[in-house]
Amino acid sequence: MIYGVEYKNKPYLSHSYRFIIVFLYLEINYMNMQQRPLIGVSIGDLNGIGTELAIKTFSDHRVLELCTPILFASNKVINFYRKSIPDLNFNYQSSKDFTRINPKQVNIYNCWEEEVSIIPGQLTETGGKYAVKSLIAAVESLKEKKIHGLVTAPIHKKNTQSPEFNFTGHTPFLKHAFGVQDVLMLMAADNFRVGLVTEHIPVSEIARHITREVILSKLNILKESLIKDFGIDKPKIAVLGLNPHAGDEGLIGKEEEEIIKPAIKDAKHSMLVFGPFSADAFFARNQHQKFDAVLAMYHDQGLIPFKSLASGEGVNYTAGLPIVRTSPDHGTAFDIAGKNKADPSSFLTAIYACIDIINQRQEFQENHKNPLKKMTSVVLAGAEDEKIEEN
Repeated sequence: MIYGVEYKNKPYLSHSYRFIIVFLYLEINYMNMQQRPLIGVSIGDLNGIGTELAIKTFSDHRVLELCTPILFASNKVINFYRKSIPDLNFNYQSSKDFTRINPKQVNIYNCWEEEVSIIPGQLTETGGKYAVKSLIAAVESLKEKKIHGLVTAPIHKKNTQSPEFNFTGHTPFLKHAFGVQDVLMLMAADNFRVGLVTEHIPVSEIARHITREVILSKLNILKESLIKDFGIDKPKIAVLGLNPHAGDEGLIGKEEEEIIKPAIKDAKHSMLVFGPFSADAFFARNQHQKFDAVLAMYHDQGLIPFKSLASGEGVNYTAGLPIVRTSPDHGTAFDIAGKNKADPSSFLTAIYACIDIINQRQEFQENHKNPLKKMTSVVLAGAEDEKIEEN
């Protein structure tokens, strides 16, 4: 096998065919390596740990070998938090001109110039207002294709609400911003992935949001994402029940029998999907390890086991968007903000995941439009072995 091309029973396949295949393979990969992705970072609540996480993450210059970061904030915010982390060597350049982005350095895109009040650990109107400014600027840059992906630092739902931002979080905002019918909140840590049918809604309202159509929509997004974003050709998906013991055949709630099972039956026509499983036993027996992803019915059903098992290495990914957006799997952490105590592990993993998914999408697109890959089997099947003439 040479570069993924297998030459079965053709030891003397024409050298010209081999040269073309290898040359194009190297050329494609060389071109992909030339441009490190531009990764935008929305800074999150000004009084949370988002800025500290960004500074700690990009102080490791090895990260700059993988991407070019652009922080949507202001110099003054960055400098405020940089003083609280004296041991790190964090340098940056600032600009509002994308043609002057330095690919070998951290770049600050100044979203505002005015002085703002920063009170680490406090929930303030200002903290939320400028978090939204950062996010909107980053999303506009995504729409204009000035950056390749977005990592969002945590915001607080209480202080971001306004006529300009009437959303319960990043996921519904991004769904609206990019005009898609549906998206999926997908938590990922290595090969452990959990998607949610419902997200940030009261527990008392969960059941009425569980419909056959919604489950099918989430399953389709999950399947497509596993294929295109994670490189899994034939993903296996587990679906959890809504009620204890997955309803016990209708004795503890009717949702499994009337909604979830019919949705799974419909989905089986186009994907490998199984369930519904009782959530407690499913995770207690490590059954998630047998599947490429799990679809949970509501927030805590999926996120409690995920965060317990992911050990701080999890990432929140919004599947179903035309762009790539990831975030750490935690919140603003006001209790440790400004104290140099924030662990950047999940934020760093979100950066890596954003880069990986961008690359995986490019590879998927290349594989499905590259005529060489489509024609390889035909070319090889019709190729004649070189004849060796004996003198």
